[in-house]
Amino acid sequence: MGYLDGKVIAVTGSGRGIGRAVAMACAAAGASVVVNDYGVSVDGSDPTSEVANEVVAEIKAAGGNAIANASSVTTMDGGASIVQTAIDTFGRIDGVVCVAGILRERMLFNMSEAEWDPVIETHLKGTFTVFRAAAPVFREQKSGTFIGFTSGAFAASVAQANYSAAKGGIVSLVRSAAAGMQKYGVTSNCIAPVAKSRMSGQVPFGIEMGEPEDVAPMVVFLLSDQAREVTGQVYTVNGGRVAVWNQPVEVREMRKKGRWTPEEIAARFDEVGQEPMPILERLKEMEAAARSGDKPNR
Repeated sequence: MGYLDGKVIAVTGSGRGIGRAVAMACAAAGASVVVNDYGVSVDGSDPTSEVANEVVAEIKAAGGNAIANASSVTTMDGGASIVQTAIDTFGRIDGVVCVAGILRERMLFNMSEAEWDPVIETHLKGTFTVFRAAAPVFREQKSGTFIGFTSGAFAASVAQANYSAAKGGIVSLVRSAAAGMQKYGVTSNCIAPVAKSRMSGQVPFGIEMGEPEDVAPMVVFLLSDQAREVTGQVYTVNGGRVAVWNQPVEVREMRKKGRWTPEEIAARFDEVGQEPMPILERLKEMEAAARSGDKPNR
């Protein structure tokens, strides 16, 4: 028996790259798959439904079960269409995996509204529209799995404030879904992949990356009955490496009776201080490596 036998999974952005690898792996594990892809270029332009159709043909040729959906995740109707396609075609929906995304890189001081809005709309709103459409179904059947796709960039990005903000929002959305839907038997988790793709090709540094197919097994596991107790987590997958991220918590505090003055805060600020920001240290490494002509270690 396959790991996902009998399950119906919808995967957005599954015409290429990581999304395609996830859709193929779900089908190979026995799931019926809705292959959703609006079919745009990396910057979100020139849509075509051909990419979704091609993946469906590959799945069927391998003996799997799939149907294409070319709706845009950026609208509520699009998100609803993806979930409804699963129900109309296969009779149910057991999991949604939101991989769809675009990039529009720019330094913050140069970023325009036209570069900000579509990235937020595709990544963050595009995850919400699908989650929102699936949530009432999951609640009613008392089972289901949400999987969002974030990035290590949610912790910060030098030249992708739009992408970083969207990916941070997805983490909070996934955790909120975990908290709100847990009592209905629904799980919600996030993947932060490090893999070669059209979007990762935009990364300006020499970072070691796995393949899209390396990411898919973790997604299949999280969709399976073996992961019914796993929720509210963020996992990095890079080649053969799987890691879990920490949960956000307060780490230090200082107290006094009544309201603080700025002078009092300054005098005692070391009691709370600040937490190191890894990307700033990484940037120092890269600057030093650039000066020496070496590549920094990951």
